[in-house]
Amino acid sequence: MKKLVAILLIGFLVLFMAGCGQSDAPKQGEAQQPEEKKIDFPTKPVTMIVPWAAGGGTDAVARGLSKAAEEFLGQTITVNNITGGGGAVGFGSGLSAQPDGYTVTMITFELISLPPQGLVPFTYKDYDLLMRVNMDPAALTVHKDAPYNTLEEFIQYAKENPGKISVGNSGPGSVWHIAAGLFAEKAGIELNNVPYDGAAPAVTALVGNHIGAVTVSPAEVQGQVEAGDLKMLAVMSEERLANFPDVPTFKELGYDVAFGTWRGLAVPKGTPEEVRTILADAFKKAYDTETFQTFAKNSGLGLAYLNADDFKAYLDQASVDVAEVMKALGLAK
Repeated sequence: MKKLVAILLIGFLVLFMAGCGQSDAPKQGEAQQPEEKKIDFPTKPVTMIVPWAAGGGTDAVARGLSKAAEEFLGQTITVNNITGGGGAVGFGSGLSAQPDGYTVTMITFELISLPPQGLVPFTYKDYDLLMRVNMDPAALTVHKDAPYNTLEEFIQYAKENPGKISVGNSGPGSVWHIAAGLFAEKAGIELNNVPYDGAAPAVTALVGNHIGAVTVSPAEVQGQVEAGDLKMLAVMSEERLANFPDVPTFKELGYDVAFGTWRGLAVPKGTPEEVRTILADAFKKAYDTETFQTFAKNSGLGLAYLNADDFKAYLDQASVDVAEVMKALGLAK
């Protein structure tokens, strides 16, 4: 009997071990799963396309963020300013680049304002988005010697001199052009809009007293305002800005205007997901660094991060809203 029990136990153990072996080992003809391979990216410098002139707000954001991101990518990032067509030339260059992750474009508000005008054959949907970086309101800024020191005085002068005040912007249908148009509509005044290849040259023209005002972001005039060369009359934000606590908002002065720009990062459609993940992770880490946060604060730049999915949802709605506003202003086809 003992021998029989022993034989049965041995047989049971053999069958049990065989079963375990079958569960762990691949069946005959079954392919083994390959080990996950990590891509080697980047192995060379990355280019950041900025569709606006050097010295403006978009250029400042791009350079500050790129400098901080180099540490996390392990490669240098070269900023390339490609201007023209109200941002269209730079956007187009970014779209036509190889979808390998080595060309990143800083996209801006104009990517949703150019299509309604029929000026470009592409939209933000032709890019793969990485993240939104910041948002900035428009600000009405004039020369230090201008004969008006408040928004009300500016409006009164404009009413008495219709079309005489020239306002610089970053191109036809650009965010700062639309900002001036919204303001003029709400205030019931007529302004003479003058286009430039970005906010920086428009501000330079204002400092030289060649134009009467600009409606660019506070960050783009902060240095000149602090130096006393320009004076800011009002901002198109919901609340007063920390860097300019004495400057009132349009809303508190009775004009329902809250408007501004956004800036984000994108790559050509079809860029591999693994590459997009590496880029998005590196730029988000750069965004979170104390260096970039301090740089943005000191520059008067409003930070407003969104990941790729949330950024797309934001643009899906914003593109519809902007098209309606532009149509009302007679700027859309």
